[in-house]
Amino acid sequence: MLLPRLLAFGFLGLATTAGAATLDGLAVEVTNTSEPVLCAEKDNVAVNFASPEVRHFQIEAVHPAYMGALQQDRWEPDWTACEDISEETSTKPHPTMSTLYEDGNVRIVGLSFTEFWRPSDVTVTIGSKVERNIHLLQLLRKRGDKAIEVLVIYPGDGYWRIKPLPPEHLDWTSYGSSFLVGPVEFDQRPVVNLKDVAFDPATMTFTLTLAKGGKARVAMKALNEERMTLDVAFDQPVSGLPFAGLRSMYVTEFNADVARIAVREEGARSWREEPIMAFQGGKATDAWMGRLVPSRHNTSAPDMMFNRFRAAPAASR
Repeated sequence: MLLPRLLAFGFLGLATTAGAATLDGLAVEVTNTSEPVLCAEKDNVAVNFASPEVRHFQIEAVHPAYMGALQQDRWEPDWTACEDISEETSTKPHPTMSTLYEDGNVRIVGLSFTEFWRPSDVTVTIGSKVERNIHLLQLLRKRGDKAIEVLVIYPGDGYWRIKPLPPEHLDWTSYGSSFLVGPVEFDQRPVVNLKDVAFDPATMTFTLTLAKGGKARVAMKALNEERMTLDVAFDQPVSGLPFAGLRSMYVTEFNADVARIAVREEGARSWREEPIMAFQGGKATDAWMGRLVPSRHNTSAPDMMFNRFRAAPAASR
């Protein structure tokens, strides 16, 4: 398996350029169910993507436009105006951590909490090894003498977070928005119900077995100091529910993980840009959600892009 692994990581190291728009692909329904809040520790931003045709699309995390000028990062929790939650109520016992896989390029760590917010019997499979009671999977990419966390997934509710490698002038960057892949249902909050999360380190691919039937393949297509790109393919379309969703937070422009949204609507010759809380939805081939000015909350967190929606997986290149 050495050759596929080397090929995969050789591709991940290639530099990619930031495209203005994909200029192709299906237009999907983009809906916004965000609600105003005063507490910065609540995910009040919710943007969903739906189409009965889509079987393939792309998710990207890209450093914000101001990243090169960023000299100080901020990622500490802000409990201001959080009436029903606090640092005390949100603090949990330290989880049990175990390395599930490691080679010269990556490390996969599984975390088990003494309690999770909802019951979960999702299995985690790496190669022929099956694990249970894993509430959080971390993927760390090795660079020099460091192992840098770039991706997490919570098998119990289907939430993901991703980020590019940090730029040269920063040792570390923060996560921001979360996203969901698969039929998005509602159980106190938007969730994707999974039966199994499998990871193949040779191809850097996650395979999700969906509780509602079918599978989703999530492959890391690119990872560098500018962006991470995930290639998502379903074995069957998701009908009647969103096939993906983004969760984030917005209190004010200076206290937000996502403050603005831009969409390229089908056939449009320009993007439509709006504040995230004012967006009324639409049909779009591309969607960007991020920030144009630094925030006091997770300042280095990446912008997120959803695009390249297709009715069938793209041919291998």
